Amino acid sequence: MTDHAGGPPPLAVEATGLVKHFTSGKKTTKAVDGVDLTIPHGSVFGLLGPNGAGKTTVVRMLATLLRPDGGTARVLGHDVVHDADAVRGAVGLTGQYASVDEDLTGTENLLMLARLYGFRGRAATQRVANLLEAFSLTDAGSRQVKTYSGGMRRRIDLAASLVLSPRVLFLDEPTTGLDPRSRNQVWDIVRVLVEDGATVLLTTQYLEEADQLADRIGVIDHGRLIAEGTSTELKRSVGQGAVDLRLADATQRAEAAAVVHRVLGTEPTLPTDPYALNARVPDDGAHLVAQVLPALGEAGIAVPEFSLGQPSLDEVFLTLTGEPLPADETNDGAAVEEEVAR
Repeated sequence: MTDHAGGPPPLAVEATGLVKHFTSGKKTTKAVDGVDLTIPHGSVFGLLGPNGAGKTTVVRMLATLLRPDGGTARVLGHDVVHDADAVRGAVGLTGQYASVDEDLTGTENLLMLARLYGFRGRAATQRVANLLEAFSLTDAGSRQVKTYSGGMRRRIDLAASLVLSPRVLFLDEPTTGLDPRSRNQVWDIVRVLVEDGATVLLTTQYLEEADQLADRIGVIDHGRLIAEGTSTELKRSVGQGAVDLRLADATQRAEAAAVVHRVLGTEPTLPTDPYALNARVPDDGAHLVAQVLPALGEAGIAVPEFSLGQPSLDEVFLTLTGEPLPADETNDGAAVEEEVAR
């Protein structure tokens, strides 16, 4: 696709100065405050932010579900306000909650969508069969969706958003609440989609997810994009190194964190693994690293694994926003849902 003969194809997503307000009573909140985005074709862009940062609102504006109050945005060269129908015909959206009908079977859900999108007869049934196979749901296709596990529901929801093979896919926290195995399955699906040429904008509450999937990551806080870059670039922006520890006894983690904080002078982060502990090494603190293990030994804390590497995305997030990313983030679009309902 080109804007003019011989010219380069448009970016998959391009936004400049996006603004969105929500009003409740006499109070007006600026949910998105001047966000700029540039997402090339065939890439994954991860959008990270604390609860209420504006991630879902950005996605809904780009998907034409909300009208921006300021700024401009184009998806595949189409303006999201003035050419909304063209945008809708080229994108897919998977929200934080399943959008399929739980009383229908997986096959019935996909077949209904296929027919709505213009597939007829054998073409519709073949498209549905292909999607069920691609998402490892063939055996479950004849069952009602309400009997599906959490991972299966997310997969059928993803399949529903791909009936029309969208060129741009918006995934709003697609793996929230999934077990590690189901989450890895969704990650594999995203990788295959990108290999086939799709562009993905992913919002997530999982730092590891952004690290694994995203070519570039944007950090949004209080409606503003406060940092953007590759995972490596963001990690380098907060320090030259990080200490990664694995403890022999998970009950000693709080004590170990206090020791590491005393030695390095930085606040350790606590990953979901109860035996793990990470801490950023300050730029002028390389000489302090050698003191960490002796100090832990003196405190009677056994450390079977110790490594020095880059800061984690947890450290990046804590440094940029002043708070850790919540372990279980809720929908930052409560006001958005209210707006859509109206």
